[in-house]
Amino acid sequence: MTIDIMMPFYGDPTLFRQAVRSVLGQTSSDWHLTVLDDCYPDRAPGEWVRSLDDPRVTYLRNAENLGVTGNFQRSVDLSSADHVVIMGCDDLMLPDYVESLEKAIRAFPDGSYYHPGVDVIDAEGRSVMPLADRLKALLRPKVADIAELRGEALTVGLLRGDWAYFPSICWRRTELVDRGFRPEFEVALDLALQLEILMDGGSLVLFSQTTFRYRRHSASVSSWTAANGARFEEEAALFAEFAERADQLGWKKAARAARVHVTSRMNALTNLVGAIAQRDGAGVRTLLGHALR
Repeated sequence: MTIDIMMPFYGDPTLFRQAVRSVLGQTSSDWHLTVLDDCYPDRAPGEWVRSLDDPRVTYLRNAENLGVTGNFQRSVDLSSADHVVIMGCDDLMLPDYVESLEKAIRAFPDGSYYHPGVDVIDAEGRSVMPLADRLKALLRPKVADIAELRGEALTVGLLRGDWAYFPSICWRRTELVDRGFRPEFEVALDLALQLEILMDGGSLVLFSQTTFRYRRHSASVSSWTAANGARFEEEAALFAEFAERADQLGWKKAARAARVHVTSRMNALTNLVGAIAQRDGAGVRTLLGHALR
C-alpha cells in the first residue's frame, strides 16, 4: 500500500530539510512525498527538494499564499492514496513510521485514522515534556500495543483535552475528502475533524510504539495564537457546536465535557501572565473571558 505524505511548507529551511530527510530514511519505500510550498520567500528550499531527483518526491509551489488551513486543504485535494499523512515541515518521522503504519492498517483496515506514539522535541531536536505535553500524556488512552477505539468515551477524552498530535496522524483519505478542513478553524481544525469522524461512528486506531517526533517551539502557530488568545476564540466556538451535536446523539457525558472544556480553560489561564506582561489588553480580555465563561 502506498501512503501519501503531504508536507505543507512555510518555515525554517533547516528544519524543513531535516523533515524531508526523515521521510527519505524510511525502512519502507511504499510512500510518496508531496511538498506544498506556500510561497515561502526564499526559493532555495524548493530548489533543494528538486535536486533530490527522487521519483517518490514531488515539489509544488502554490500560485499564491493559501495560509495554514488553505494549504492543508490543498494537501487533501492533491492526495490520491487511500491513506494520507499531513506532516509538519519541522517534524520528524522515525525510520519505522511508515512500516508500523502499514502493519496497523493491515490489522485494522476499517480504521478512520491512525495515531502512533509520539516523542516531543524542541527546536534543537532534544526530547522535552512541557506542561501541555505532560497533560496530553495523562489524557491519552492507554493501550498495551494497538487497539481500535470509538464512541462516546473516546470523544469525551478528546473534549476534555486534545491529546492527539495532528502531524503524526495517518487519515483514511475518504474521511478527509468527505469532510475537508473548515476555514474558520486554523488551530483547532484537527480536533474538529476528529470529533466529526467519531460522532459519525468512525474509529481511531491507536498504537503505543513511538515512531514520530513532534516539534514543540514558540514559533508554531498554536503557540503564538495561544499567547494572544486567538486560539481560545476558536475553541469556544468549537466546543459550543459539538456540545449541541453530542446532545443530539444523547451523549450526555460528551456534551458536558464540551461545555466545561476544563483543560482549555486552564491553558488560557497559563497564558494570561504573558498577555499581562506584554500589556495586551485584548488578549487579556479574551483569555479571561474563555477561562471564566
